[in-house]
Amino acid sequence: MNKNIFPKWTNQLPIIILIALTGAVSSVVFAFWYWGSPQHLEVGYQPEQPIPYSHRLHAGELGIDCRYCHTNVAESSHANIPATETCMNCHNKIKTDSPHIKKLQESYDNNEPIEWVNVHQLPDYVYFDHSRHVNSGVGCVSCHGKVNKMEVVFQAESLSMSWCLDCHREPEKHLRPKDKVTDLDWKPKDQKKLGLLLKEEYHINPGVNCSVCHN
Repeated sequence: MNKNIFPKWTNQLPIIILIALTGAVSSVVFAFWYWGSPQHLEVGYQPEQPIPYSHRLHAGELGIDCRYCHTNVAESSHANIPATETCMNCHNKIKTDSPHIKKLQESYDNNEPIEWVNVHQLPDYVYFDHSRHVNSGVGCVSCHGKVNKMEVVFQAESLSMSWCLDCHREPEKHLRPKDKVTDLDWKPKDQKKLGLLLKEEYHINPGVNCSVCHN
């Protein structure tokens, strides 16, 4: 009489269950690591602003330099959002009948800032100095994309740690003459050749250890 209640293949059941669980856990970890990374969650982020603002018109067609509105990028670690006064320098005479410009006028008269929504955000534990990069010849387009072509600004790059490290390891791919930093349409004939020359001229040697960005 056969004393085995279950068939022999059930002896392999614990191994099968272990393999299945390992595969399931690995899949979940991979899904969160890959699809939950900033590269997939943040690229294309395009929040609605309290007042529609066309970068394509202002930075593109009108050719307004980035630094006219973002005045602190060359002197401060943070790129400032323009104050209402900056907008009113032009719009106290231009399109004054627009309901959106009336919101600006109201903000100006009441001394209450417009609550613009920040598009590019880094975690609190990451330190990034705008002035250091701008004064080293890194163009705005390298991080923010062709803003002058955007009707509504969106996040063009992942801003992930690996993305930053790629630039720090090979900065010559992004270096340009300092007078071309805000020229979003400028392109060199040979970026690598020019970048290597500028890297030596500007004494660029970015670190890649943790304390550079996490200090």
